[in-house]
Order: sequence, then structure tokens, then C-alpha cells
Amino acid sequence: MIKQTYWVLGIVLLFGFSAKAQQFVESWDNTPNLERHQLTLNLINPGIRYELGLIKNVSLSSGINSALAYYSEGYTFGFAWHTQIRYYHNFKKRYDLEKNVMGNSANFVSFARTVFFQPIQITTDLDFDKNGSITFYGPTYGFQRTNSKNLNITAELGYGWYDAYGVFNSANEYASGHGFLLNITIGWVPTNRKSRKPIKFN
Repeated sequence: MIKQTYWVLGIVLLFGFSAKAQQFVESWDNTPNLERHQLTLNLINPGIRYELGLIKNVSLSSGINSALAYYSEGYTFGFAWHTQIRYYHNFKKRYDLEKNVMGNSANFVSFARTVFFQPIQITTDLDFDKNGSITFYGPTYGFQRTNSKNLNITAELGYGWYDAYGVFNSANEYASGHGFLLNITIGWVPTNRKSRKPIKFN
């Protein structure tokens, strides 16, 4: 599973550095699409994230960074592989109010899958096997902001189901359960264009 993560991150890097971010304004409602490609290098919380704009308000995001899992069987804090489909619900409203929407600066709801691998956990009270992991499945709510210097902050909170593999609780049973997920990153977006004006697309 860890090898699969390395493959995904390699593909993310390849697409991220080979493609410039683009933001088009569609003529039917005069609202920009999400950035077509956006790569974020996390600074304070080390990691990397790639976001692909699928349609006007929907994107696919995947990356690895540290996050906190806190649920009915215990907690773990460490590096996790985070993948989600995001729907930005106030993108048009922010644009109509002339607020910044570059770099996908809006609030979103998502469905997320986050995998916490035992070898890269920093602190935990769960009893992991050597190759154990727990996987979060559930909805999250968050926001993303990217300023004119390409600095990016993203924060989200979710609640869902944790599926345990090779993880046990104090009763020596599999430690699956439900609970919270917290993910906060501060980083830099190298793929944003220097020009901040959206391109008109008819």
C-alpha cells in the first residue's frame, strides 16, 4: 500500500510541474471555473497536494501530509494519504462579490478517503501491527484560500467511519469505529499563473 502511495505522488508531481494553472470564464454565467491544475507544496505541515478541476465547481484532490484522526477507539497523528472529491458551494457568490477566487479560493464540502499508515505515524494510542493502517471514509467541510503571493491555507473537518487493518484496541479486537478527521495545511502554489486575470472562454 505504501508503494502505491509513492506511485500516486510521482504522478501528481509529473502533472503538477508540467501543467500551468488555467482559469476560464464561461460565457453562460460569467463565472470562472476552478483551476484546471493546482499543485500545493505544504510548508509548515510538510507534504504535497495536487488538485484537478473536473467541472466548474467540482475537483479531485489527492496528497500526503500530516493529519489527526480521533475516533471511538483512540487517536493517531501522523502522515496520511488524503484523497477527496470537492464541491465548492460558494465559488460563484465570492466571484459576484468581487472576492478572490484564484487558486480555488472558496468553501467546499467533500467526500474523503484518508489512509494512516503505521510506519509514518508520529504519535498514537492505537496498537498497530508493523504494516497496519486505518482508513477514514466520510464527508468533510472546509475552506481554501490562495493569495496574490501564491500562499495557500486549507482547513477541513470531517466525521465518518474508520476501517482498521492490523490495528487493535485494548480488548485486542480490531479497532474500527467512527469519529473525527482534522486536516490543516499552509503552503505555496507553484502552478499559479503570474497573470491573475481569468481567460474569457466562449
